[in-house]
Amino acid sequence: MADYYDLLNVSRDASPETLKRAYRRLARQYHPDVNKEPGAEERFKEIGRAYEVLSDPEKRSRYDQFGEAGVGGAAGGMPDMGDIGGFADLFENFFGGGAATGRGSRRRQGPTQGEHLRLPLTISFREAVFGTTREVQIRHRETCSTCGGSGLKPGSRLSTCQTCGGQGQVRRTSRTPFGVISQVTTCPTCGGRGKVTRPEDRCGACNGQGSIQALKKLRITIPRGVESDQQLRVAGEGNAGERGGPAGDLFVELQVESDPRFQREGVTIRSTAEVSYLQAILGDTITVATVDGDQSVELPAGTQPGEVLTLPGLGVPKLGNPVARGDHLLTIKVRLPKGRFSVKEKDVPGGLSKEGRTLLKQLDKKVQTKGSMLGGLL
Repeated sequence: MADYYDLLNVSRDASPETLKRAYRRLARQYHPDVNKEPGAEERFKEIGRAYEVLSDPEKRSRYDQFGEAGVGGAAGGMPDMGDIGGFADLFENFFGGGAATGRGSRRRQGPTQGEHLRLPLTISFREAVFGTTREVQIRHRETCSTCGGSGLKPGSRLSTCQTCGGQGQVRRTSRTPFGVISQVTTCPTCGGRGKVTRPEDRCGACNGQGSIQALKKLRITIPRGVESDQQLRVAGEGNAGERGGPAGDLFVELQVESDPRFQREGVTIRSTAEVSYLQAILGDTITVATVDGDQSVELPAGTQPGEVLTLPGLGVPKLGNPVARGDHLLTIKVRLPKGRFSVKEKDVPGGLSKEGRTLLKQLDKKVQTKGSMLGGLL
C-alpha cells in the first residue's frame, strides 16, 4: 500500500482540517457509486484506511514512527507477525494489555451511521436562477419494516456467541521473537457484539440484514441562485444505519445547463442586443430577453457600439438571501450597413444608397455638437 500521506496528497505536517478536506475530496472522486472505473473501489478503500489512521492522533503518531506495521499492517521480515497483528498489537500488549484493541471492539458494537449517497442532477439555467422542485428516484437501503432493523423474526432474540461466550473479544496466545504474547482481538464470529443471529431466527424479509434495497421517490427543493458543482444535502435519505444507527444523507450534485442567450458571472447576468445604426443614433425603445421574460429598454440617442446598459435587479438572486439580486448587463452591438454604396438603395441589399448617405450627412450637420456623430460611420 502507498504511503498514507501520498494517498491523501498532503504533507506530513498537515493539520486535521487539511486532512479532512483532502479525504472528502478524494472520497467523492473515487466513491463506487460515482466512479465506475476499474480500481476505483479499491482506491476508495485505501483512502478511507489512510484517513482513519491519520485522523486519529494516537494512530498517526504510531504510523509516523513505525509505518503500516505500527497501525496493524503486516511487518515483513519477522516470523508469524501476521498472527500477532503487527507492531501495534505487539506494543499494546506489552504496555497496555490490548486496551486499544478493546476500544476498537466497543466501537464496532455500537450503532453505525449508514452510508451517504450521491445523486447527480441537471437543471436549466432559469431553474438555477429562480429555484425549483424536482421529483427524483433513488435506490437506497431502508430499515426493514418487518423486523425494525433487528434482522430477527418477530418473537426471536439474539443468541450468545459461542466463540467468545458473549464477551465480544477472544484471547490468542502467539509465540514471537520477544516471547509468548497474549493478545485480545475482536471476535471474528460476532464482530464484537457478543450476540449472533441463528439462521432459523433470521427475518425472512431482509434475510437477517436489518435493511432492504428499495426504490424511493423524493421531492428535492432547489433554492434560488444555485450554481454548477454545488451540493444539496438531504438529511436521512442515504442508506439505513446498522444496529440502530442513523441513516446516511443524500447529497444532490447540481449541474446547470448553459443558455445561449445569457452568460452568468456570480449574481450578474450578461447578454447582447443588436440594434441598427439609426436606432443607435436616434435612440429607440427596444425589446430584450431577460430571465424574467422580454423587457422594454430605452436605448439613449447616440449609443456607442459596445456600450453596456444596466438593467437593475434582473440578475441572479443571492443564494441564501433571495431578496438581494444582481443586475443584468446588456451590451449593445450596432449593426452597420454592408456592401458598396450605389445610386439606388435596392441595388445593394442591406447597403446604403447615395441618397441615404446624403441625408445622413445633412442630419449629422444639424445635430453635431462636439465633432461629428456620424463621421465615424460614413
